[in-house]
Amino acid sequence: MPQSLSKILLHIVFSTKNRQPLIRPEIQDELFAYMAAICNDHHCHAHKIGGVANHVHIACNLARTITVSDLLEEVKKSSSKWIKTKGKAYQNFFWQNGYGAFSLGMSQLPTVKRYIENQKEHHRQKTFQEEYRKLLKKYKIEYDEKYVWD
Repeated sequence: MPQSLSKILLHIVFSTKNRQPLIRPEIQDELFAYMAAICNDHHCHAHKIGGVANHVHIACNLARTITVSDLLEEVKKSSSKWIKTKGKAYQNFFWQNGYGAFSLGMSQLPTVKRYIENQKEHHRQKTFQEEYRKLLKKYKIEYDEKYVWD
């Protein structure tokens, strides 16, 4: 086969440092669009990006030319620099060090997109920590609670 082809879908989740509520409503849409542009610049089509004040969800393709960790390094580094230009309120903005990346099948993408769209409603009942633990359990990812949160 002379051509390399792939279709890898991811659901990525990460929070602000110490889950600080710094993703304010007035900046959310612009931040999510900026993050989508970073994904798209790396040939990782962003299907949906959303979240609430303390964390973000990304549903995207993973290009065959980049690793998950390299993509997330770019998204987090660039968006953190960008948001700090938006005023004094964002000067102490940082993302947590880690992230969760979960594989998806094509049939799951519409459900994950709706889930991302409904984050505000979802988090009226669950904290980010509860949501993240549930994702880790769903995907059978072993973890040590000491190293998950920063």
